[in-house]
Amino acid sequence: MDLFPYASPRQSSPNHVSIKDVIRKAALPVDAIVPEMLSSLARTPSLVIEAPPGAGKTTRVPPALLGLVSGEVIVLEPRRIAARMAARRVAWEMEEEAGETVGYQVRFEEVVSPHTRLRFVTEGILTRRLMSDPTLKGVEAVVLDEFHERHLDGDLALALLKRLQRTRPTLRLIVMSATLDAAPIARYLGDCPVLRSEGRLFPLTVRHLPYSPDPLHLQVKKAVDLLLKEKHPGNILTFLPGAAEIRRSMRELEPIARQTGMLVVPLHGDLSPAEQDRAVSPSPEQRIILATNVAESSVTVEGVTAVIDSGLARIATYSPWTGLPTLQIGRVSRASATQRAGRAGRTGPGRVLRLYPEEDYVRRLEHDLPEISRSDLSQLCLALRVMKIAGPTQIDWLDAPPAEAIQQAEALLDRLGATGGMEQRLARFPLAPRIARIVLEASDRGVGEDGCLAAALLSSGTRSEANDLLAAMDLPLDPRTRQLNEQLRRIARPAKQTHHDDDALLLSVLAGFPDRVARRRSGKQVLLASGTYAEIAGESPPYEFMIALNAENRTENAFPVIRMAARIEPEWLIDLFPAHIEERDTVTWNRASDRVEKLSALMYDSITLQESRGTATESEAADLLSRKAIEEGIARFVDDDALETFLARLSFAGLEPPSVKDTLRELCQGLHSFTELIDAGKGFLPLLESKINSRLLADLAPSTVKLSSGRQTKIHYETGRPPWIASRLQDFFGMADTPRIGPEKTPLVVHLLAPNQRAVQTTTDLAGFWDRLYPQVRRELMRRYPRHSWPERP
Repeated sequence: MDLFPYASPRQSSPNHVSIKDVIRKAALPVDAIVPEMLSSLARTPSLVIEAPPGAGKTTRVPPALLGLVSGEVIVLEPRRIAARMAARRVAWEMEEEAGETVGYQVRFEEVVSPHTRLRFVTEGILTRRLMSDPTLKGVEAVVLDEFHERHLDGDLALALLKRLQRTRPTLRLIVMSATLDAAPIARYLGDCPVLRSEGRLFPLTVRHLPYSPDPLHLQVKKAVDLLLKEKHPGNILTFLPGAAEIRRSMRELEPIARQTGMLVVPLHGDLSPAEQDRAVSPSPEQRIILATNVAESSVTVEGVTAVIDSGLARIATYSPWTGLPTLQIGRVSRASATQRAGRAGRTGPGRVLRLYPEEDYVRRLEHDLPEISRSDLSQLCLALRVMKIAGPTQIDWLDAPPAEAIQQAEALLDRLGATGGMEQRLARFPLAPRIARIVLEASDRGVGEDGCLAAALLSSGTRSEANDLLAAMDLPLDPRTRQLNEQLRRIARPAKQTHHDDDALLLSVLAGFPDRVARRRSGKQVLLASGTYAEIAGESPPYEFMIALNAENRTENAFPVIRMAARIEPEWLIDLFPAHIEERDTVTWNRASDRVEKLSALMYDSITLQESRGTATESEAADLLSRKAIEEGIARFVDDDALETFLARLSFAGLEPPSVKDTLRELCQGLHSFTELIDAGKGFLPLLESKINSRLLADLAPSTVKLSSGRQTKIHYETGRPPWIASRLQDFFGMADTPRIGPEKTPLVVHLLAPNQRAVQTTTDLAGFWDRLYPQVRRELMRRYPRHSWPERP
């Protein structure tokens, strides 16, 4: 069957592959649009292809391009497993081995030859190639497959390729997606054409299960039981959020596997290539494949006829405020749910069990958020520095990254020393800038082999039993870490180590994590240099100062969790990062001794390295001591009744009172403690009175009044009440009227006291009292106090 009658005439050239002669498999739906695709690309260099799951876009579109261009075709895949599988599949269809006409390249693995013209690569590989070859010499077409996943490297690749098209207008760009809306991408690529292919999806039966409070692994077991009771044939592909959930589900499914003879196999990004191949390769046994979202896209997983979808994924984000990654389990979008369901209908009618209600599905986002809006951008910014592009703002993005994330990434790179020639050295390694910096520093310090091992351990993603880096390096290595270590040593080529130097290695690690310094506070709690508190997982290390190497925020934890740390000495920070060392003097309150002290601290960002206590200056001490005295209550230090009377007297006189706070601060001058202030408190009121016109106050609100008896009686002033006096009734004999004070001649409230000093009458009208009430009061007083004189007309 001639599937490619549209092959270009140039295919007859020895330098081009005759596509129609090498296809071994039956037609796929996408074959129908390939002639139109080639025709469009002959006229316009950019194209968007929409093709649903099962259409065959990954394995048919790229080889068809070999007849259109004479150079190399690169296909970007979002994951390593997809790149390897796609290359092998296309090579098989062309009756070749991978590495001949068709090859692949992923991190630390390259299967190509001088004859390779079609290269499947992960998205980051293209970025690295652009750093060393900005014009992509020899590359004439780039296909961005499964672009709907919107990985950070995919968005960067698209932006850089669009930029490159300005100088290479014949460079073909093909963006392919199964579920993403093509219109925005087409507009971004200059309103380029959009082609749509029919899918080859067999009928699917989708069932939403009701909400269950059971743990996820139990829900998976029940769903598998349901499929087996219905005698559903074929393999079962189960989507779970992460490796931990896969391990728990594997343990839960062990009895089913023993009873049925089925194989239970994991599939996630931390597995070795051989382990991933085992999960996706054809097998005579019926299998239950427990996968993360690595199985959502690209090449068909053979024999899958049923999908169990948890509807969950581990979503990685990054906080520019704490500088820590955040990993949380979240609900996938409807587009991802559609992708997952499509895995069951690739080779025949399929069954889909979603472990969540249909109402939940309807409320989900249409598409997942692009990684560029929620990721650490340090590697992206490093790539732009190497390519001499003045920052992300100089790039035309499909979705621009957040400004605060850019600022955080640029600041980190500056802190790592990624300027001058250093960015080129860092970019040599397919590692995060932090980890690459460790390898370089370790090599410079003569511990390059240990540096490669530390870098492999930190970037492998495997969980160590030890939470201390040096201890973890002494444990047996898992295959993934061992392989990564060997690959790093091939790139770095470190000098042979004759001995281990722990301090040199830890200094190198510090060079890669200068912003992750931490100091243990109490128990397992530490304070990070960013000012954020975190907790150490596992046993608390014996050292006080450390680097939080593997630290992340998780919504289920109150604090960020540190899973691996490394010892440092505070002196190293002073030597290596003097620009981040600050001497800070702080006036503090010692609660134990109720006194002001001066704390002198040597700070590294928000971490205190050294501190000492001393004496604050008189001004500093007066400020804090007076403030603390007011918080404590001023009555503890001064005669509160006298103060209240004085303020009430001023209020009656209509005079502005002096500031009690300012006067107290003045009194505190030269003092440092509550004990000293209590002793000095008797001087507060005189100091306060010295601040007003005492003669005017005496005229407007005298402190005493002279009675007819000649006695000076104290005038009492209270806030909100008229002034009053109190004295024996006999002292008022001879006084016809009530004493009056102040500019308004306000009558005093007179408390007339019996010989026992108890009031017999209170009045502001003394004349009226003599006329109306005194006769009766006189009779009573004569009876009770016959020895006293009680005249009729006093």
